[in-house]
Amino acid sequence: MAQNSFTQHCRQEADTTALAQNLALSIHHFFQANHGAHINISLEGDLGAGKTTFARHLIQGLGYEGRVKSPTYTLCEPYPLKITHSTLSMNHFDLYRMRDPQEWQEAGFVEHFDEPGFCLVEWPEKAEGTLPAFDIEIHLVAGEAECEREITLTANSDQGSVVLEKLQLP
Repeated sequence: MAQNSFTQHCRQEADTTALAQNLALSIHHFFQANHGAHINISLEGDLGAGKTTFARHLIQGLGYEGRVKSPTYTLCEPYPLKITHSTLSMNHFDLYRMRDPQEWQEAGFVEHFDEPGFCLVEWPEKAEGTLPAFDIEIHLVAGEAECEREITLTANSDQGSVVLEKLQLP
């Protein structure tokens, strides 16, 4: 794995948007070359660190034109994404309100982790030990200013490395 981790300091939301859109472009290229593949991405950080904002910009960067909603109450929001000539399933999970890891299994979302596309999971620690491995981990730390973030992307698999290698860094 050539590029398996990097950190970017984002001073304003425009920087966070740019990073999310660059990641979206890399993911797009990955799926163009790997039809039928599936990747899992975690979004980690404290409450208010910007996970949902990053997710919104990522999903929109992949071409979704509708409103990107926080799945805090529904646990999962699906977004069909058109990449090349196929539609991929993108599922955005927010597990913040889960009280027990077994809730994840009982909710019946596990099949989403096998479909072509990807799963983006906020608060993965709430389903400790019940989630599949993550190809990419995104860790956000809020800075002192309201929109300031330090964002670290780490690849945990060969697929994750391929995605990160294609990132267009500033």
